[in-house]
Amino acid sequence: MSSGSAFNDEKGGSSSVAEPEYGHDPASGGIFSSDYKRHDDLKEMLDSNKDSLKLEAMKRIVAMIARGKNASDLFPAVVKNVACKNIEVKKLVYVYLVRYAEEQQDLALLSISTFQRGLKDPNQLIRASALRVLSSIRVTIIVPIMMLAIKEAASDMSPYVRKTAAHAIPKLYSLDPEQKDQLIEVIEKLLADKTTLVAGSVVMAFEEVCPERIDLIHKNYRKLCNLLIDVEEWGQVVIINMLTRYARTQFLNPNVNESLLEEGNTDGKTFYGSDDEDEEEDEKDKKDKKAEPLAKRKPYVMDPDHRLLLRNTKPLLQSRNAAVVMAVAQLYFHLAPKAEVGVIAKALVRLLRSHSEVQFVVLQNVATMTIKRRGMFEPYLKSFYIRSTDPTQIKILKLEVLTNLANETNISTILREFQTYIKSMDKDFVAATIQAIGRCATNIGEVRDTCLNGLVQLLSNRDELVVAESVVVIKKLLQMQPEKHSDIIKHMAKLIDNIQVPMARASILWLIGEYCEHVPKIAPDVLRKMAKSFTNEEDIVKLQILNLAAKLYLTNSKQTKLLTQYVLNLAKYDQNYDIRDRARFIRQLIVPTEKSGALSKYAKKLFLALKPAPVLESPFKDRDHFQLGSLSHLLNAKAGGYQELPDWPESAPDPSVRNVEVKESVPEWSKCSAREKRKEKKVEKPFYSDSEEESGPTESADSEMDSGSGSASASASEESASRSESDESDEGSESDEDDEEPKRAKKKTQEVKKAVRQSESEQSSEEERKPQRKPKARKTSESESESDESESESSESESNESESEAETRKKKKVRTRDLKPVKKEAKKESKKEMSLLDLDDFEPSPSPQATPVNAFMSSSLATDLEGLSLSDGVLAPAAISPSSSVKTFELLHRITGEGLTVEYCFSRQPFSPDANMVAVQIHFTNNSSSDVSGLHVEDAKLQSGMRVKDFPEIESLAAGETTTAVMGVDFCDSTQAANFQLCTNSKKFFVSIQPPVGELMRPLFMTENEFKKEQGQLMGMNEISEKLTLDSSCRNEHAIVQRVTTAANLSRVPCGADNECSPPVPPPDFPVYRFAARTVTGNSLVLVTVATRAEGAAQLTVNCDKMLIGTMLVKEILQALTQ
Repeated sequence: MSSGSAFNDEKGGSSSVAEPEYGHDPASGGIFSSDYKRHDDLKEMLDSNKDSLKLEAMKRIVAMIARGKNASDLFPAVVKNVACKNIEVKKLVYVYLVRYAEEQQDLALLSISTFQRGLKDPNQLIRASALRVLSSIRVTIIVPIMMLAIKEAASDMSPYVRKTAAHAIPKLYSLDPEQKDQLIEVIEKLLADKTTLVAGSVVMAFEEVCPERIDLIHKNYRKLCNLLIDVEEWGQVVIINMLTRYARTQFLNPNVNESLLEEGNTDGKTFYGSDDEDEEEDEKDKKDKKAEPLAKRKPYVMDPDHRLLLRNTKPLLQSRNAAVVMAVAQLYFHLAPKAEVGVIAKALVRLLRSHSEVQFVVLQNVATMTIKRRGMFEPYLKSFYIRSTDPTQIKILKLEVLTNLANETNISTILREFQTYIKSMDKDFVAATIQAIGRCATNIGEVRDTCLNGLVQLLSNRDELVVAESVVVIKKLLQMQPEKHSDIIKHMAKLIDNIQVPMARASILWLIGEYCEHVPKIAPDVLRKMAKSFTNEEDIVKLQILNLAAKLYLTNSKQTKLLTQYVLNLAKYDQNYDIRDRARFIRQLIVPTEKSGALSKYAKKLFLALKPAPVLESPFKDRDHFQLGSLSHLLNAKAGGYQELPDWPESAPDPSVRNVEVKESVPEWSKCSAREKRKEKKVEKPFYSDSEEESGPTESADSEMDSGSGSASASASEESASRSESDESDEGSESDEDDEEPKRAKKKTQEVKKAVRQSESEQSSEEERKPQRKPKARKTSESESESDESESESSESESNESESEAETRKKKKVRTRDLKPVKKEAKKESKKEMSLLDLDDFEPSPSPQATPVNAFMSSSLATDLEGLSLSDGVLAPAAISPSSSVKTFELLHRITGEGLTVEYCFSRQPFSPDANMVAVQIHFTNNSSSDVSGLHVEDAKLQSGMRVKDFPEIESLAAGETTTAVMGVDFCDSTQAANFQLCTNSKKFFVSIQPPVGELMRPLFMTENEFKKEQGQLMGMNEISEKLTLDSSCRNEHAIVQRVTTAANLSRVPCGADNECSPPVPPPDFPVYRFAARTVTGNSLVLVTVATRAEGAAQLTVNCDKMLIGTMLVKEILQALTQ
């Protein structure tokens, strides 16, 4: 705020002059709101003429965004500066627009033509930023514009712009998936790019849009492998992940022979195997069966391309970026031969010295790897020892790895570590350690008794949680050899009084019930104690008490019959329905009655069946079916967008699909070969025209002269230098083409001229409006037209020079073409009805209330005649009289204006001082008791390019009187409001004029044939169609024409061809109504067609090369015809 206040001080009290802007009613509470005068200093700086102030304002705004503050209310003020000449300001404006374009879509759409001009800026950063903003506007209507911009950017000279094009592809695909086929063509083109800057971005686009199109990678596979080392880190991760999946589909499994004998490598035992002899015999049988196909297999020979991938990714294990190291590690794990995978262990252990977040991800993947490839991490066992400073999640993952690495040789060391961990204050970690001891005991038979004794000692620990976890683990271990450990069961029975953790109490009860035959004296006493406290126990404990009672009733009914009945009666009325159901079920099963069926005979078998010992497995056992390093692997659940890792193919696919011109395993991407290829490609299918390539350096040089910033000229000169180098390398091939095909070149040049005439640039119209730049523009356009005609072979060129050149030529033709039919039509009309063209009607009258034209003729005919441009001076501004159908808008309310009422309307007459301005008629009414003097306009705050022509000052307006004035506003073919101050000698009022889209055009007379011809040139993305149902009162010709011409300032196109037939042709059942106009500022054609159908149905079509105007006009006319 200090800088803002300093800025206000410098202006020397200007804030006090502008005070009325903030003059609110004190009772409204606006003075006390936090938004009072918010960001006004920034808005003033952005509106100033000094680039230094604009730059400072933009820096502050971008800093606000970086701090997370909301700067969206500055969007209108910032977007005005997108056309700023200062390159530094322009860059920051684009940074802001990328952030807020998606939120403020309507305002961003209004500046879309500026972004399109930015796509042709000589500075590569501006071109890239313009494309980035364009792709950030998430509106389906501009999809064709985005597609054209991406296609152009994909062929740009600058690799940075091509990279941005690759980034825009997934955005466009998410907005409109139907564009997939066209986007794949662009991806295919960008995949062939040889620059490292583009590689990562285009592979990311490939992964998002068409990951199934493996055929696009074949030709580029070797190039990507060789470029990998030089690509930026983000791109390396993307490319490595893509190449991992590619290799799984194209190469054979290098471990196919070893995988058949995998179990044999661990002395006949898997990690989770047991020592039972019968299991070992089963394994031997399996090995014998698998050995048969093994003998028939051919020896494995690695594909050279497979070896190329492994060789080129190996150096990236030394990358400083953890994501790159992790990506290479997963590639080796999934693709490399077993003997070579070990190289990744050291790199992954190095990552354990990084931040805890990185450690967490790395340990998750290491835990998965240690299950299948235990040997490669054994030398680094001590790196997984736990530090006291490690977070709990890291500790538990390290425990997991240590447990997976445990074997007969290192188990004593690991158990000593575990003993230390049990003394930790972290209870979750202690519980995990006890479970780890249990897993070690399960997997390594030699230490089972040692572990069991150690866990029994923990039963005397003071900490209840440690004891509870020990009980649960001991229960699982005792299931393996219960007969040997009846003493431990007795010891645990004594603990039932002290342990309060429900899971531990339930585990002890289950053990006593399951092995009650080993402790026949203790078991009934435990049931007696539990019957006493039954009602106070947790549900999980109550269920085990019921089970214990049932088992004791079946084995020792004499002692426990009454106890069992008592427990069952208590359970019968328990609050939990599970316990009530269990009690009913057990009663029917163990106490046979007449009603109970044959099931009760098998009660003993049901309750006392031998149960298999639980297998304590790692939670990471089956997680390797997800690709390592992926989010799905981390979550152990398939995440959105995850692509499955393909299975290895049974037979090797054809390796020749990856062959390119250089038939070597490591192709040399030298400059010479690149130039030769470029020449060959240009002879076959030239992408850039010769004229465009030859004029490339001169274009950038011209634009350097225009831009005022040093940085702009520097970047442009660098670009022009790079272009000139490419031009020099291509001169030979271009000259050959010129000699061979002059005829085809002439045809193409003619086609280009036709195509260019279809679109009109706003820039050229702006140049025409500035008289000081007229001669220069004309001279350059004339010289360019000469050079264009002399040069050959041009495909749709969209540079600024060619556009302005085409438009100047076009406008000369249009003016002559428009004037001729006007004269003819005037003659015809005068012959038929002379009174219609009585010039007295158009003479200036002294009073403001002139007789309207519509008083003498139908509204449709009046609108037709409005297209006749008689002369600029015929209608004086003061004498303009709006027709009765023109809508009036309020500019200043009587209360706000302190008795002064101001209304405005669009008179739809030419504004004589400037033809590019819209005439706005303003009505002043003085409702106060005193005179108002000195009415005039001040301080117009306009959007970029807009202009206002003030009305002459009204010296005095007496009380109760009304007066009219006309002002001109150049809205630049946009519906943005013109803001200004309406001032009297004593007051200032802030007002704004908002034009409807229909008032931004002037009627144009044209014949039906001319209409159809022009319509044919404005097809595709310049055409917008909507189906509608006409209102019941709007189904005749008069009503349709009246409503359309009221909604927009259009001229009816007469159906002249039908009327001229000697036998009159009857009117068609479903007529088509056509209307034409041109936009006031840009002179762009606007063609409207209303084609009627049966039962009031109709189709509305608008053709206009300015898509925004076309879209808004469709809404306006649609509303007029349907309401």
